[in-house]
Amino acid sequence: MLNLREGPRAQRAVLIAGPTASGKSALALALAERHGGIIVNADSMQVYRDLRIITARPMPEDEARVPHRLYGHMDAGTTYSVGHWINDVGRVLDDVAARGTLPILVGGTGLYFKALTRGLAAVPPIPPQVRSGVRARLAAEGAAALHAELARRDPEGASALRPGDGVRIIRALEVIEATGRPLSAWHGVAMAPLVDPARTVKIFLAPDRVELKARIGARFDAMVTAGALEEVRALDARGLDPLQPALKAHGVPWLRRALSGEMPLPEAIEASKRDTWRYTKRQFTWFRHQLPDFAWVAPNDVPAMITEALTPVSLDSTADASL
Repeated sequence: MLNLREGPRAQRAVLIAGPTASGKSALALALAERHGGIIVNADSMQVYRDLRIITARPMPEDEARVPHRLYGHMDAGTTYSVGHWINDVGRVLDDVAARGTLPILVGGTGLYFKALTRGLAAVPPIPPQVRSGVRARLAAEGAAALHAELARRDPEGASALRPGDGVRIIRALEVIEATGRPLSAWHGVAMAPLVDPARTVKIFLAPDRVELKARIGARFDAMVTAGALEEVRALDARGLDPLQPALKAHGVPWLRRALSGEMPLPEAIEASKRDTWRYTKRQFTWFRHQLPDFAWVAPNDVPAMITEALTPVSLDSTADASL
């Protein structure tokens, strides 16, 4: 159950958001080493221990350099939501604040950052029987049919969702079934933000898009070389519910199809790259409209920007531009 918090838990924080392959993790590591900080995961797929390679989770040697929290702490068979993350990160921030350490939250999941900085609707837990019933209907009727029902019961919520987005559609419907109220009605019953906006540095890394697209392709090739296919094969062997979020991680659906013989591996790899790039473009649009207070910074401009931004909140008055 969500905990209604009375106010910010972190007295100071650095938030690093951005699209995949934009260099977020490397920047966070450099900042954590310079300022004695702790890196906290804000990516919804990097929470799964089963998906280190294909989600580009920090490698063990990086985790040994500075403390990392909320990485790989969940099993892929678990449905992990923004509500779960906000509770987990609240406990981490309590611990960090008690130690007087700088938390550096890094990831690409916009809803995590929005909940962290603006609060989260306190939706009650959904009874298992309601959840399983709605999921069974999705399997039997399809996402489009459930989206049409949602449009009748919650027009505002339906208008914000694609008709094929089964995961979010069933989430909206199960809230209505369990509470009798649409998600939008819960927005006024919210937990407070967990960070103090006045003492938080908020960055969105915005590399050149041509360069970023090339980096996405090169990184996916490197993932396959490093064992991403074997990682997906092990995940596939577990026979998990297809609606589990871990099975939606970029590249996983296409590599599963290659493993089943539905398509050649090279075709699956190219499809994975294409879907990742499309998602990246949506990340740019989402952050621009939903979190306009994040400063958009090109990677080459980050060192100077960090130096200037950290000084006013007294994180390190001796910082220079040599990050």
